[in-house]
Amino acid sequence: MALKRMDNVGIVVEDLEETIEFFTELGLEFEGRATIEGEWAGRVTGLGDQHVEIAMMRTPDGHSRLELSRFLAPAVVADHRNAPVNALGYLRAMFTVDDIDETLERLYKRGAQLVGEVVQYKEIYRLCYIRGPEGLLLGLAQELN
Repeated sequence: MALKRMDNVGIVVEDLEETIEFFTELGLEFEGRATIEGEWAGRVTGLGDQHVEIAMMRTPDGHSRLELSRFLAPAVVADHRNAPVNALGYLRAMFTVDDIDETLERLYKRGAQLVGEVVQYKEIYRLCYIRGPEGLLLGLAQELN
């Protein structure tokens, strides 16, 4: 039995519109929105009867997706968005970009904040972490070849 692929990474947010706009500015493509509700969905998540708005975002190469979710019911019970980078659990999603400086300029206009600084790893990458919408931690990488 072999793993076929990773379908998506899910991120729970409060403001679905702002988050869609941010990831669109980053370069992801909006695939669509849906409402997921009912006891069948709750059987998957263990949350019982739930009502969730989702938006699917796809990377330009078509191989990776983000599922952005906004829970209407049940209410959100925890908030990990501002955890430091050494906290247990989800760390960040990393995106490769053509030009890290140009990408940062565009994302700053959408409220992104640089976490540390842009650094160069050997002659291979320029890298940084940013806080995006709602404090989400994201990584940006620019290949230097």
